[in-house]
Amino acid sequence: MLAALATAWFGMRSYRSYLLLQSAYELGMPQASAVRAWMTPRYIASTYRIPELGLLARLGLPATTSLDLSIRSIAERQGLSPFEYVQRVQRSIAEIAPLDTTNQRAWQGWLDWLNDQTLSALLRYGYAVLALILLLGAIGLPVPTGLAATVAGSLSAAGRLDWIAAGAIAVAASVLGDAVAYGVGRGVSEQYLARRGRWFGLTPRRQAHARALFARWGGWTVLITRTLVSHLSSVVSLLAGMSRYRLAAFLSVALLGRATWTAAYMALGFAIGGDLEAAADFLKNLSGLLVCASALAGSVLIAAGRIRLVKPAGA
Repeated sequence: MLAALATAWFGMRSYRSYLLLQSAYELGMPQASAVRAWMTPRYIASTYRIPELGLLARLGLPATTSLDLSIRSIAERQGLSPFEYVQRVQRSIAEIAPLDTTNQRAWQGWLDWLNDQTLSALLRYGYAVLALILLLGAIGLPVPTGLAATVAGSLSAAGRLDWIAAGAIAVAASVLGDAVAYGVGRGVSEQYLARRGRWFGLTPRRQAHARALFARWGGWTVLITRTLVSHLSSVVSLLAGMSRYRLAAFLSVALLGRATWTAAYMALGFAIGGDLEAAADFLKNLSGLLVCASALAGSVLIAAGRIRLVKPAGA
């Protein structure tokens, strides 16, 4: 039930993010897709570098209106839905914001800095950085693989990269990372697992469960963790090696999953063009939707298995 509720919630957020992204592009101001109902006129004016009184005038608000009221509060006072009012704010920004491409939101935090560095490196070095990021991500390092693939798609739209070549390099690097993680898991001896496995939470019972999981769902487990829940791919690669899952089958399914994932992210980047920030919120909500949907599917399968287990022996 929790997974179902979370899936519905992220699904609604993804849909609304898409609508805001679409409306911002129709206005010719994709940066405005980041406007949300919790923001205040003061915050919006500062972020998009527009006059505070000019924003109030475009919204039809008196100059005495508090700049610290949220968009949601203003909408409720006027009897409008927050979503509709956010779209009105987008139109106002598009009408009075400067017509240059430097008007971007100021992001803070180490993760955003990492994303900026990723974008900068891709712009400078192209294919080599794309391959390195996806290789490290498949091995298990916390690098922004989704952003890198999306950036590659955007650069392809701008003519800076070849879409086919970038996609092929991305898939090859990801599968190579999967093979490395698989090899690490395969190289761990049974004796080492018996002595040190508990340190990593790999108790004998969990090891047996992992082997049983791959024996029954091997191909599906690998495929799902390369598409819907790609952040778990390195863990599953290790488990695949530890459980002695067939290498040829593992690489075949990994190739299919990586090709699907890469095509989806690069196609999104190609569609949004050069403005990556416009799709950031949509990507976050979409990722949450995919994770929750996967959890829901897994819960249903587990529940169905338990129902079969409690059936009478003669049933």
